[in-house]
Amino acid sequence: MKLSELSCGTSGKVTGMSALPAATRKKLMVMGMLPETPVTVVRLAPLGDPLQVRVRGVDMALRKQVAAAIEVEVQS
Repeated sequence: MKLSELSCGTSGKVTGMSALPAATRKKLMVMGMLPETPVTVVRLAPLGDPLQVRVRGVDMALRKQVAAAIEVEVQS
């Protein structure tokens, strides 16, 4: 499942970011978004872009296009 498909308040675990350009992937990894890291969608903008996500206690805004390239596994 893609990060952009998660609804508000839903958590998942990052499983892959290989679809992202190397520079973008590196920036996200520096900010703490690594494989096997839990991520929670905090809220969505009214038109769905950007998304506010929480990773390791830090909130970040991601464009929907970037979130659509991040693979996650939904946690129950």
